[in-house]
Amino acid sequence: MKKTLIAIAATLAMTASTAWAQQVLRLSHNAAPGNPKAVASEKFAELVAQKTNGRVKVDVGGSAQFGDDVESLTNMRLGTLAFSANSQGSTAGVVPEFNLIGLPFLFRDLNHAYQVIDGPVGAKLDEAANAKGLVVLALWDNGIRHTSNNKRPITTPEDLAGIKVRTPPDTMTIDIFKSLGANPGPLAFSELYIALQQGVFDGQENPLMNIYSSKLHEVQKYISLTGHKYETTPLLASKMIWVGLSKADQQAVKEAAVEAGRLNREMSLAADAELREKLTAAGVQLNEVDQAAFAARTKPVYDKWAAQYPELVKLIVSEAGK
Repeated sequence: MKKTLIAIAATLAMTASTAWAQQVLRLSHNAAPGNPKAVASEKFAELVAQKTNGRVKVDVGGSAQFGDDVESLTNMRLGTLAFSANSQGSTAGVVPEFNLIGLPFLFRDLNHAYQVIDGPVGAKLDEAANAKGLVVLALWDNGIRHTSNNKRPITTPEDLAGIKVRTPPDTMTIDIFKSLGANPGPLAFSELYIALQQGVFDGQENPLMNIYSSKLHEVQKYISLTGHKYETTPLLASKMIWVGLSKADQQAVKEAAVEAGRLNREMSLAADAELREKLTAAGVQLNEVDQAAFAARTKPVYDKWAAQYPELVKLIVSEAGK
């Protein structure tokens, strides 16, 4: 009997250890397969398993399987979702400071953006996120954004007059397009293709990699390379779940986030040049714009946000060398 009890106890201990060793944490994102966000999310899951020796497994739900970006943010703050490779726009709905990375025409190119957000600016954003129950693991890339539509090529701000443009649910992008004379409105990314197909919106704005991977070019005639703003892909963790991880596992997850982020950024940098050719070959008309004219029209956007967040706007503008 004693041996039997010892055997049962050993089995129970092994079962408990196995359950702990195979802790499964979900990661949500809204991107289509092949998008840098989707590829990096899978890489993150692979690296977390390696770096924690299997103690933590990340279950990735792409294409909004675990909910769209807004739902994911809510679920992380409730502690029912561990991670999300989220969008800057939706994150800004909870942590308004994230809007400021999207100040119009702030960065020269992607490498310039990385240089700024990987320094004191990123630290300030993590501090603001922590206050809202979120942890910034890394700032992945979501590209410099351009404008597509079905009405006409956009070459000057005047060409945007009256065009219905879908935006993410963030105030900064809406402010930019209002200042340019368009008619912007927010909509979840997962609903965008059908909305464009049905003519609910004339156009939208996204980096080329999102336009191509989600096949938005199939329902848009023109892409104008406005380059009006940059956006990150914040890889976020639920603070409620994060504090329950050991220090060793927290460190492993952080390292995995940064390493996967390097892959994400490499893909983004490569895609921006390649996709111009692919989209043109697919029959979409691409055109350059005079950015100076657009930037001049968006100056009131800086004035508005500087009034709300004077110190952070000053820091971001200074770090960007503007």
